[in-house]
Amino acid sequence: MSRPPRHGGSLDRAVAEFGGAHADWLDLSTGINPVPWPVPPIPAEIWERLPEHSLEDYCLDAARAYYSVPEGAAIVAAPGTQAIIQRLGDLIGTNRRIGIVTPTYGEYDWCLATPDRVVGTVRAIPAYEDGYDGVVFGNPNNPDGARHAGETDRTAVAALLAHSGTVIVDEAFADVAPEASYVPDTGNDGLIVLRSFGKFFGLAGIRLGFAIGPPGDMARLRRLLGPWAVPGPALFVGGRALRDIAWIAETRTRLMRDRQRLTGLLERHGFAIAGHTDLFVLAVHDRAPGIAAALARARIWVRSFDKDAAWLRFGLPGDDAAFARLEKALAQAV
Repeated sequence: MSRPPRHGGSLDRAVAEFGGAHADWLDLSTGINPVPWPVPPIPAEIWERLPEHSLEDYCLDAARAYYSVPEGAAIVAAPGTQAIIQRLGDLIGTNRRIGIVTPTYGEYDWCLATPDRVVGTVRAIPAYEDGYDGVVFGNPNNPDGARHAGETDRTAVAALLAHSGTVIVDEAFADVAPEASYVPDTGNDGLIVLRSFGKFFGLAGIRLGFAIGPPGDMARLRRLLGPWAVPGPALFVGGRALRDIAWIAETRTRLMRDRQRLTGLLERHGFAIAGHTDLFVLAVHDRAPGIAAALARARIWVRSFDKDAAWLRFGLPGDDAAFARLEKALAQAV
């Protein structure tokens, strides 16, 4: 990969290219819940002091319960899962052949490809006999929402692990598909699952994520992250939100309903649906670049892709007014 991957959420780029102020834009370029968990007042001492171990434990205990982490696995908090991805190479080691199931989040290729580690792109979880001793895949995947949790996939994962392979599962969007998670299988050597807090809870600015895996690997990751890696306010908010069972259940229901509404809206305007989670929809149109530009002129920002110009990914509008704004803009753009 010759340059860093582009991501959604870059409103600075939208404003620079199409004008307006940030507040003028409807940002549908990410898979972040547009109706965030309501953050309560944060005690002053949490702002004023370095994060205490007790505060980190408060957050990790909540995360362990929410993600159903088994007793034999360890969990580490980080300032976002990207901070973990940046350090995966140190956990995987050198002289390895790693397959990245694509299309997926572009940072894996960017962060893992080095002269002493071979990184290849694959379309499915490779069998051990294919010559790979490691794999990275999303579950559900970004950007197409594909799940890799069926019997065939789990058999391939088990074979890699049985031969001392490394399996990295990115479950940034698994809050809306908890039944497909690999977290219950963690604790075995070689299996590491990443979970993102900010997407489902709608608080990406908190920068909070988790890695779940074998105690030895997690201890090493914790050393790589260093002391006080996660700010106290993030630990406080995470610990509270992950315990809000009623909000979590209501949000899963709302997200599913809104995703179905978005899917119907896009189909009515001539899009084919290539995939989805309940946090985004990947749609296909033969005039996607022109539609994206027309939406941008209407101050609606969606996610385009260099790898496939026909793809557009739409995050969820947050309310009826946002849905109406998108529908009006699409009627004029398509």
